[in-house]
Amino acid sequence: MGRMTQTERQRAEQVLINRYGEAGRHLLATKAPPGLAENLKLRTQTAASATAEQTFSTKAAMVTPPFAVRVLNHLTYGATAQSIAEFNALGTTNAARLTAFVEQQLYPGAIADPLVNTILDDPLGNFTTLKLTLQEQWQTYVIDHVGPGTGPRPAQEVQLAALVRAVYSKRQLHEMTVGFWHDHFNVFARDLFQQSVYVHYTNVIRTHAFGNFRTFLEAIAKSTAMMYYLDNAFSTVSGPNENFARELLELHTLGADNYLGHMNPLEVPDDDEDPAFPIGYVDADVYATAEALTGWTVKNGRGVATENDGTFVYRSQWHDDYPKLVLGMYLPAAQANMKDGRDILDRLAQHPKTARYICSKLIRRFVADVPPPTLVTSAAQVFRNNWTNPEQIRITLRHILTSPELQNSWGNKARRPFEVLAAALRAGGTNWAPQFNGATANFLLARLTETGNGIYEWQPPNGYPDVAGAWRGTNTRVTTWRMENWLQDALENGAGSENVLPILEITRQNLTGGTAATTWTAQNLVNFWCRRLLGYLPTETHRIELVNFMAQNGDPLTYVIPDTNAASAADLKNHYNQQRIKSMVALILMSPEFTSR
Repeated sequence: MGRMTQTERQRAEQVLINRYGEAGRHLLATKAPPGLAENLKLRTQTAASATAEQTFSTKAAMVTPPFAVRVLNHLTYGATAQSIAEFNALGTTNAARLTAFVEQQLYPGAIADPLVNTILDDPLGNFTTLKLTLQEQWQTYVIDHVGPGTGPRPAQEVQLAALVRAVYSKRQLHEMTVGFWHDHFNVFARDLFQQSVYVHYTNVIRTHAFGNFRTFLEAIAKSTAMMYYLDNAFSTVSGPNENFARELLELHTLGADNYLGHMNPLEVPDDDEDPAFPIGYVDADVYATAEALTGWTVKNGRGVATENDGTFVYRSQWHDDYPKLVLGMYLPAAQANMKDGRDILDRLAQHPKTARYICSKLIRRFVADVPPPTLVTSAAQVFRNNWTNPEQIRITLRHILTSPELQNSWGNKARRPFEVLAAALRAGGTNWAPQFNGATANFLLARLTETGNGIYEWQPPNGYPDVAGAWRGTNTRVTTWRMENWLQDALENGAGSENVLPILEITRQNLTGGTAATTWTAQNLVNFWCRRLLGYLPTETHRIELVNFMAQNGDPLTYVIPDTNAASAADLKNHYNQQRIKSMVALILMSPEFTSR
């Protein structure tokens, strides 16, 4: 560890001996394995190769869509006819349009979002917790226990609101980024205490999604939901809990690839990008981080019965005040309140490995399952250069989202089931206003949970997988197809039904029969719905399969299919015509063209 002087090293050794005794002496006697730095690089390369093997494999069989479609499917929850037209009106070249779109979306506060506000504020929607303060959530759903089964309500409303925003929001990039951070700082929404304060947790993420990562990191560390999820609320000098500390290093900042195991922290090599930092972290760093964060807790009546409102509090009497050594940094004894923890957050936020890890994940989310190395390097430099900037994440995203790598990317991502659902509702022209605890909303969210991608329902702290290979298993595909099939089969605007995908209504509005191009021939129907749902026509092979399904024994170019739904087994071109149109739409939704990004 070349960044330490001999005096500093001796002091650090004494810290380890004083804290861990004989175990500390044994730790100091261990040496770094030969070639540690090179092996760490090899591990990272191997992990990238493993990810590449899991990437979406149907790209070669697809048409490359128009630029607007590609961009919108990367940066939003799905292109629509309206969003494509709006994007194309932003400039005279693809690069100009992309730059203008990204700049517009990076400032969501300047974008009116009336439809989302209308749905979430409508008394008929029955959303009652989304505007509650943390103290109000705690009082009502933790202390008062307002009724059996009511504790989960804040989390359940957040889940349904996430779907509403994904489908209807004009602030699409913000919603996509909020989803990214929910995975990055994952908290399972349905555990006892988390669910009762989940409105507060999602608001922390929504507030900081485009802001400063260091500020964001502390807000997460102090959030009530995270405190309970990873047990830091109960971490004291007499019993430090490692759960949050380990995930802070492994998942939130440095990344698991930079974990070096149990070894002497003074033998960790310097980072090749910045020798002021170690190349990775070891178990001793986790232990010291846990000790530094003791006393960070929640006002929950424990220790001080009169303080019970669910907000953050620092209890100095619970804090480990002894000297510490973390990531090559010496922390003296008896620092000011919370300074131990904040010094570590500073160290992590500045670390070059944190920059590469965060940027790799952002690029994986928005560009490709295998992040292009040159883009990771340039984005990480932007991220580090702006580590104190209040708009650090916004600046980094601007760099990534306007890059040539994004402009040239297509078919390198697969939509996860939630993204499939949101994209289907968007492109399908839904005007359904979900109601909390409504039958349709409950059924649809249950279908989504069956796919393994229920909203904020990933139980481990690492968040949902973000590579295609994790979502192409048989069970996931079949349950996703069932969900899509249910969408097309949901009733139209009939008595007592909720309109989910108004397929026939949209068909009648657009294919009016006034000209040959607007009659209900199999070809016209297929072309219309492909352009609407995909934004383009698929390969001729795929298109003809859809046309043949729609035509049955009729001429696909000339036979006009009646707007009826009667059985006609003896004449299949007139057999359940309306249902056949809906099924054709479902087939497009299940296609690789629709499920790729």
